[in-house]
Amino acid sequence: MPAAFRHTLLSLRDLWASAAPFVLLALLLLTLAYWWLDPMPPRQVTLATGPAQSAYDEWGKRYARMLAGYGIQVQLRPSQGTADNLRLLRAGEVDIGFVQGGSGDPADDDELESLGSLFVEPVWLFYREQAARKVNREGTLSALGELKGLRLSVGAEGSGVPRLMDRLFEANRITPAGMQLSRLEQTPAVMALLAGEIDALVLASAPESLMVQMLLQTPGVRLMDFSQSEAYARRFAFLTPVTLPRGVVDLAGDIPPHDVRLIATTTTLLATSEVHPALLQLFSQAALKLHGPAGWFNRAREFPNAGHTEFTLAQEAEHTLKNGVPLLQRYLSFTLANLLERMWLALGIIIAILLPLSRIVPPLYAFRIRSRVFRWYGQLRQIEERMQSAQDTRASLLDELNTLESRVGRVRVPLSYADELYALRSYIELVRRKLQTPDRTPA
Repeated sequence: MPAAFRHTLLSLRDLWASAAPFVLLALLLLTLAYWWLDPMPPRQVTLATGPAQSAYDEWGKRYARMLAGYGIQVQLRPSQGTADNLRLLRAGEVDIGFVQGGSGDPADDDELESLGSLFVEPVWLFYREQAARKVNREGTLSALGELKGLRLSVGAEGSGVPRLMDRLFEANRITPAGMQLSRLEQTPAVMALLAGEIDALVLASAPESLMVQMLLQTPGVRLMDFSQSEAYARRFAFLTPVTLPRGVVDLAGDIPPHDVRLIATTTTLLATSEVHPALLQLFSQAALKLHGPAGWFNRAREFPNAGHTEFTLAQEAEHTLKNGVPLLQRYLSFTLANLLERMWLALGIIIAILLPLSRIVPPLYAFRIRSRVFRWYGQLRQIEERMQSAQDTRASLLDELNTLESRVGRVRVPLSYADELYALRSYIELVRRKLQTPDRTPA
């Protein structure tokens, strides 16, 4: 092994030995900070969606596909809808769920946080044109009061539609007891409408719902025009008036043949307080990509937003809505960027603690090197003192000195400290000369 390389390894070994306590302390502090901050999210999260083939079901699948790109497995939990999702969230059976505006009470659900309003969810009241002719010759409906006497499904028990319709009926002074109401699940209700077993049904769903898409293009089935949509929005803060533009469903077929006024709730993602902040950030970023484009009832980048939600907006969602994707995540992987974002404050504190302590390393390194040389001076002094006191013979002292010199010859120090080693060897040679010089006693 070349001498220069050997001396370099020796210096590095001594440097590591001197800095080891400092490095171990830094690792301990980092471990404690990591344990306390828990920066990395779990790899699995449960999302409550809705009935099969509903808009919630479709959006849930899109979220699952998007978060799979970050290594997060989203388990979709089908449900009956908003009311069922709220129950699952309160019971802690799911982590996140889709909820319609106006369905929950923030005072009773202070453990739930909102990730913002995602999209409008119009109230679709579909009816059979033939049944509507019993009300008027034109076969069109434009007010809830005209539903009296018709067979109407107002949504399944677990959805938020029955509660919403009860509030709308009450505002119109309509007694549900005097109506032929049923609460069928979404798919059975659509099948019953097409079979003529009921006259009308109510859905509260985004236009992406397959059932809504089908009913909008089914001959003989019409969509009720809410002529008082503005009044409903003024009476209920969680409702907003929207318009289904003419031809938006099918331009070539001119479906619908005219603008249709509707009322709509806004849907939000609610999360429990136990959900990891990094997961909330990921869902908020996914919401920007999924709900940002223009749709039937919104312009581009109108959603998601912080409005039309009764629940407290999560800090991660608020930050994402204001600033978009964090800077680090634009250039680094999510795992590394998330770790740095959540550990930077702890790293700053650790550096502030370790910087003063790091000044101990150079003196400790110098002491460690010099101690290899200086520890032999004590033995050399003892030999010299015994020579002066004549306690031992000069021959025995010379043998002891030669042994000492042999051991010192095996000492290795970095080149920058070689002068101290050579100084020790010079002192050994000086003592040898004294031992070899005969005593001059006076005659």
